[in-house]
Amino acid sequence: MMALSFVVGVAGATEVGEPAPPFSLTTAHGETIALAELRGRVVYVDFWASWCAPCRRSFPWMNEMQQRYGDRGLTIIAINVDRRRADAEQFLQMNTARFAVAYDDRGATPQAYSVKGMPSSYLIDARGTVVDVEMGFHDDRKSAIEDQIRSLLSSR
Repeated sequence: MMALSFVVGVAGATEVGEPAPPFSLTTAHGETIALAELRGRVVYVDFWASWCAPCRRSFPWMNEMQQRYGDRGLTIIAINVDRRRADAEQFLQMNTARFAVAYDDRGATPQAYSVKGMPSSYLIDARGTVVDVEMGFHDDRKSAIEDQIRSLLSSR
């Protein structure tokens, strides 16, 4: 797994039980999406890059989760970390995203989350607390993550 140079040397990590670091980023549609405005919803934050092979497998699953649980209170935000937006846009032409896509070409948000590889995801409960951190995308973890999402949605 490739390490990200902009997080090397960052002390600590965003871990389960900690408040999710706030962010406010621009989406693919030019809108601003801020984590603070999503309080009360279950949020799945996924950091991805155009060169990330496992990201190609995660997008269909995230589409399915957003479709299945969006109306029940789930918001998926995929934060792209490519330095060139054109690379991300090319990826998105071949890998449809039916959830919010935001851009952070300066790397501030992945640094705040102590992201060490692509993809990395953070499941955040309705109070803004990180309840799960996943490094990579593993098919054998999909049902466990979905179970967590369902549980969090039923307890909001």
